[in-house]
Amino acid sequence: MFSKTSKKTQTGTTKNGNAAAEKKGGLSVINADLRVTGDLISESDVQVDGSVNGDIRTRTLTIGQNGEVRGEIVADKVRVCGTVIGQVRARDVSLSETARMIGDILHESLSIEPGAHIEGHCRRIEGVAEEGGLTVIQAGQIVAANVKKEHK
Repeated sequence: MFSKTSKKTQTGTTKNGNAAAEKKGGLSVINADLRVTGDLISESDVQVDGSVNGDIRTRTLTIGQNGEVRGEIVADKVRVCGTVIGQVRARDVSLSETARMIGDILHESLSIEPGAHIEGHCRRIEGVAEEGGLTVIQAGQIVAANVKKEHK
């Protein structure tokens, strides 16, 4: 039941022979009744239907209609249907008609549905999600890039 042999057969490898890709799959969900205070870092996809007060770094982020994020978002792909208060840095950003975005968006690709609310600047930048640190924006201009965040 708890032997090493059975564990090996369960983890195995994927069809392309990459066991690491299997670990990065899946979806983490912050349900509507959950409030998180602190930073989230995930190598898989994240869906926020509740409230997150902190920075999020992930591969793909979906913010549901009732979801709210207060902090910086760094991802490959971001879909906003709820509220974001903070900066978004992603290759692909899409705002639905119910989105409420207060903050700057740094993107490679941006789509905005009619009815979306935006207060902030949108700026197209290549290689956004690959930067190692934060980008500081003042008055719509990048004043510092690749700034490392200090951990307490």
